Amino acid sequence: MPVLLSVGTARMPYTAAQDEVKQHVTGLFAGRMARAERLLQAFDNSGIRTRTFVQPLAWYSVPRGFGEKNEVYIDCAVRYSAEAVDDCLRKASFDPILHEEIDALFYISTTGLSTPSIEARLMNRLPFSRHAVRLPMWGLGCAGGAAGLARAADYCRAFPNAKVLVIAAEFCSLTFQMNDLSKSNVIGTSLFSDGVACVLVAGDEAAPANGAPRIIASRSALMPRSEDVMGWDIRDEGLFVIFSKDIPTIVRTWLRPQVESFLQEHGLRLGDIRYFIAHPGGRKVLEVYEEAFRFGPEQTKAARDVLARYGNMSSATVYFVLEQMMRQPLSPGHGLLIALGPGFSAEMVLLQWGDDRAVSVRVFGRCHDPHH
Repeated sequence: MPVLLSVGTARMPYTAAQDEVKQHVTGLFAGRMARAERLLQAFDNSGIRTRTFVQPLAWYSVPRGFGEKNEVYIDCAVRYSAEAVDDCLRKASFDPILHEEIDALFYISTTGLSTPSIEARLMNRLPFSRHAVRLPMWGLGCAGGAAGLARAADYCRAFPNAKVLVIAAEFCSLTFQMNDLSKSNVIGTSLFSDGVACVLVAGDEAAPANGAPRIIASRSALMPRSEDVMGWDIRDEGLFVIFSKDIPTIVRTWLRPQVESFLQEHGLRLGDIRYFIAHPGGRKVLEVYEEAFRFGPEQTKAARDVLARYGNMSSATVYFVLEQMMRQPLSPGHGLLIALGPGFSAEMVLLQWGDDRAVSVRVFGRCHDPHH
């Protein structure tokens, strides 16, 4: 089975307290929005303390065209993807894995456009093999991180000697529309932030036997005729967010049967899931996860911590949650990585830490025994 060897992240140049962001946005929308005070309460109810951005808050106060914002997207995507890749490779082994050893690059994003694609530009910055396979994946939104991990595992099943990097780079702040007075824009503005993360997946014959989590299986699920639940409305000015008020209800009623069916295929039930690696779309979504799956707060703690510290970084967020989990000495057990996105869709990945023969879990180059 493919192995998830490491997770790397990049550091964004600006961090702002949620109260500071709310005050800034209130000034931008003042006098132009009906029910502004009530709508802006979304900032207080988000479960977010701080958020990360690629520009200072003042930069977002000036109207900017899609072309200008997309130039920033390309520059930041290359720069911070390189940082996340280097961090990921450095953490993967006692001796850092070389760029030249990577067989394929998957690039995940939905907040900007680039042709040549970002991973092609990245190959001109870092010493990857000129023959590395490239696969850009666009349009999966918050589900992209989980989907990218699943597709990398598929690749490694087909090519057991392969090492694959999956980069999720999202700059949600660059999609901010200061003249969009819709409720969806206010909700998005209260949640979204910027982040870049990278995971390294290896096939059976390329992975050291070091107790890293194995990728057992994955599943995609699409809800029919749900295109208007979540996504972008693409206009001349850029990307305008679409959010349905029904998202928590959909998660509560539609998602659990999808997850139960997936687990049953592998002889598991929800009660068998020890580690829950969820994309934290927002506080309400995390609460619905707990309610729908009957999980306790300890199983959503990592997701809550990431949401509080970074905000919703779209596809990259679930990798930040995964990184926080992998920092800990984890005893053998199954984990479920899950993220929701446009479509309306869910991407699920079943992980397993340890087995009957090995209880030590190696976390970023150090071996930990969970019994000590």
